[in-house]
Amino acid sequence: MSTAHGRPQAGAGAAASGLARNGDSLVGAEDGCRAPAEAALGPPAELLPMTPEWIERVVAVEQSAYSHPWSRRHFEDTLAAGYHARLLVGGETLMGYYVAMKGVDEVHLLNLTVAPAHQGQGWGRLLLEAMDTWARSVGAQTAWLEVRVSNEPALRLYERHGYRRVGLRRAYYPAARGVREDAVVMCCSLEEPPGCRR
Repeated sequence: MSTAHGRPQAGAGAAASGLARNGDSLVGAEDGCRAPAEAALGPPAELLPMTPEWIERVVAVEQSAYSHPWSRRHFEDTLAAGYHARLLVGGETLMGYYVAMKGVDEVHLLNLTVAPAHQGQGWGRLLLEAMDTWARSVGAQTAWLEVRVSNEPALRLYERHGYRRVGLRRAYYPAARGVREDAVVMCCSLEEPPGCRR
């Protein structure tokens, strides 16, 4: 599922998070977060830092997932700025990724994408949980994101994860035929684990 797709801004962050096979499910090595059962049926996966060597493959996934994708330059700039960027890799397959930036006591999820071939299998939730783990480890109390008003699957994912709609950015995203699309602004408290949020 392709989801958050914000605009890069200034910020920094870095912390690795790993996933390991544990029985029939994936478990986040840092905080014990479980992937959905359907994700566990897929290939073993791990979270790796996004590095320049991966950019070509990241851009290919980005272009396959969006009508108005980030450019190669977007990803290069995020790495140069020191943003927290992680890849979800299963074997040799790039299954998804996220990019987030750290503020004083909050994080902003700029891009969370699952490759089309792996959508609907629970990997989006796993990426969100990994981002949460990192965010809490750097002292963030709140996470923010923007998502297209038309992206109902992403809106459902975020709401199930504890995000709530708090605003609307008019004409935020480029869209077809030169028009622009509104963005839903969402936020989530990081004070409690995802399973405990209401």
